[in-house]
Amino acid sequence: MNTLTRTKKDGQESRLMSGFLNAIEKAGNRLPEPALIFFYFLLAVMGLSAVLSMVEFDIVNPVTQQTVQINNLLSAEALTSTLANMVTTFTGFAPLGIVLVAMLGVGVAESSGFINVALKKMLRVTPKKLLTPMLIFVAMFSHVAADAGYVLVIPLGAIIFMSAGRHPLVGIAAAFSGVSGGFAANMVPTGNDALLQGFTQAAAQLLDSTYTVNTLCNLFFGIASSIVITLVGWWVTERIVEPRVSKMTLDGDFKHDEDMSHVSAQESRAFNIAGVVMILSLVALAAAAWPQSSMLRSPDGSLTAYSAPIMKSIVPLIFLIFIIPGIVFGFASRRFKTGKDVINSMNDSMSKMGSYMVMAFFCAMFIKAFSDSNIGTLVALAGADGLKAMALPGEATIIGMIVLTAVVNLLIGSASAKWGLLSPIMVPMLMAVGISPELTQAAFRIGDSSTNIITPLMVFFPLVVVYCQRYVKGAGVGTLVSMMMPYSIAFFVTWSLFLLAWWGLGMPLGVAAPYTWSAG
Repeated sequence: MNTLTRTKKDGQESRLMSGFLNAIEKAGNRLPEPALIFFYFLLAVMGLSAVLSMVEFDIVNPVTQQTVQINNLLSAEALTSTLANMVTTFTGFAPLGIVLVAMLGVGVAESSGFINVALKKMLRVTPKKLLTPMLIFVAMFSHVAADAGYVLVIPLGAIIFMSAGRHPLVGIAAAFSGVSGGFAANMVPTGNDALLQGFTQAAAQLLDSTYTVNTLCNLFFGIASSIVITLVGWWVTERIVEPRVSKMTLDGDFKHDEDMSHVSAQESRAFNIAGVVMILSLVALAAAAWPQSSMLRSPDGSLTAYSAPIMKSIVPLIFLIFIIPGIVFGFASRRFKTGKDVINSMNDSMSKMGSYMVMAFFCAMFIKAFSDSNIGTLVALAGADGLKAMALPGEATIIGMIVLTAVVNLLIGSASAKWGLLSPIMVPMLMAVGISPELTQAAFRIGDSSTNIITPLMVFFPLVVVYCQRYVKGAGVGTLVSMMMPYSIAFFVTWSLFLLAWWGLGMPLGVAAPYTWSAG
């Protein structure tokens, strides 16, 4: 094929991809505001629950060992409960507290100029060509800090890219792909490993009461996956997403420092002082967590278990780790003169979260209704039963497992909720055909991660839309979905094939993690 023919073919493929993504964006942006979407979904779930509550299903929930029954949310009892619990449903919405507390600390660090100077210095030493893989890799590493990536890495991704002369929405997309799309990939263990292991082991013991699953059973595959996802995300960002997104006009309410290369002597001195304070804070935290008897560890001595106090304190620690150097930098640089300036910076960061809080209210109400109705449980278990009935070969079954999880993920955002429902069926069922629980868990994690970035029902999705609107006022659900769709497709295909290749080569999944299981 000569160069001219190849160029024409590439151009045609580019136009087809652009047309596909533009169609997704247009369709998505015709949808109402995210808050209204969740409100309409709430009404739809309530109406559907009333209809389905009159139907008797023969699908058994493996957790309760009872047939799934849809609860009528329009009954007098359910409506009364909804009204009585409306306030606690909203205030108990987990992402709300995480976002607001973290943003208080990050807001002070940003307002004081500490983060801005840190970015300037980072840009001086990071080649522009490596900004994309660096951001995606850091975003994946943020999984260590629970949901910190959503409130810290994604907005910083926009600032970093804009400071480098690139479109901020490209930075948001790249960071989001790492934080959420690469959720199952990491270089180090995270709390999610311990959380999923508990479900997997309990499910395996339904068939083999002596079976145990190591918390680090997917560690080696996760480490290798972080490299693969970084490279795939890098390619998608610069070959597909950036050429299209760069055409979007910046018209949002944001501030941009025209000279991102200059750091004054006073700013540099203030940053050095604040940096030392931040490092000393981290050293003090490490020293406190190091002893095996540390109060920051779980009863079994683990630092990464969900029961470990340090894991439960991740968001408050983010608050402290940013607000302390932020305050120090502010006063050292004379950006802050009194304590009132610190409080005003907190007020400013909260004032930008108004639209997210409105969306969070309706999102919380919808998710609570969807859970209470049992519709999500019905859909998930029906899909699992269908996959079981196909009796596919091992490799095809694993791909089917990934597909099932990816589809269910569009309906149930919580990884623990999905695995709590699917594991009691899928783990024993795949064990019965010789597939180990550890391999089944790895397949689940791929499906769960791949579609996180394209479902508006993911609890942090509305927040990412807000980040986009800060730079492009007309950005909506469709804008974000169309930006993330190439990542989702690329991650799903590449990651699935990578798992099959990893399995075929006999590479270790993790610690004490076989690929097969046999009775006796």
